[in-house]
Amino acid sequence: MHQPTRREFLKVSAAAAASFVSLPRAFAQAPTAKEPLYKISCTIYSLHKMIAAKELDPVEVAPFIKKNFDIDAIEYWNGPYAGKGNDEKFLADLRKRADDAGVTGTVILIDGEGNLGDPDEAKRNQAVDNHKKWVAAARQLGCHSIRVNARSRGEYDEQLNLAADGLRKLSEWAAPHEINIIVENHGGLSSNGKWLSAVMKKVDLENCGTLPDFGNFLDYDRYLGTQELMPWAKLVSAKSHEFDAQGNETRTDYRRMMKIVVDSGFRGHAGIEYEGSKHSEVEGVKLTKALLEKVRDELAAAKT
Repeated sequence: MHQPTRREFLKVSAAAAASFVSLPRAFAQAPTAKEPLYKISCTIYSLHKMIAAKELDPVEVAPFIKKNFDIDAIEYWNGPYAGKGNDEKFLADLRKRADDAGVTGTVILIDGEGNLGDPDEAKRNQAVDNHKKWVAAARQLGCHSIRVNARSRGEYDEQLNLAADGLRKLSEWAAPHEINIIVENHGGLSSNGKWLSAVMKKVDLENCGTLPDFGNFLDYDRYLGTQELMPWAKLVSAKSHEFDAQGNETRTDYRRMMKIVVDSGFRGHAGIEYEGSKHSEVEGVKLTKALLEKVRDELAAAKT
């Protein structure tokens, strides 16, 4: 089965739009004119302290997020579900609880399954194989993507080629399952927007994209990095740590950041990822949601 490159996909999309031909459903839902500038979701990692303290059962996270935050889309994280990637009965129960609560899954964040850019070819291929069960799990949970890491070792260009190799292999395998493989700026060279953009260009597959995280650019300008990654973004991570008395996040200018996101043409989910300690996890999610809603209203008003 031929997996179209990103260039081929965009060319076909443009031709179809010109002739009003309907294309097959994209892996991530396409926006319509009536949709808001962006949607809001929440990663369960925002609640990882409560989960670790056994204050929140991870199988109840979807109903909890809906009830406490009135958010109807979530990012799963494989941490609390270790060993369950192949457990279809468990996943079916998790999906039913989400469906019953009116909550949609967007992505599973994957950690601990090996480095897709490992210099050792055997280990790199093993990492690809380790992620396959989560591709199947994502489809069962109704998600459009899994988030992976592009960790590697070596010189700049060497790491670029190694990461692209692992990502391409996994993306090609995931394509028939209609699942995207999306990379977060998550340490090392992946936190360099220029490098990760180059990786995306080298892979050049429509179902290989990015998940820009506002707070994970480290020594790299977060606004520039986000702008560089937005052409491939299937989701954005609205990272937050602390808020001032006016409800503004103290490390990221959300008005500037979300304008970059919106101006790129992105209309998907901004996933709340609260990682602070000043506020409780519940309070942190609520503050982030309120800020995202306020900024969305301001940006929408500016466009009218």
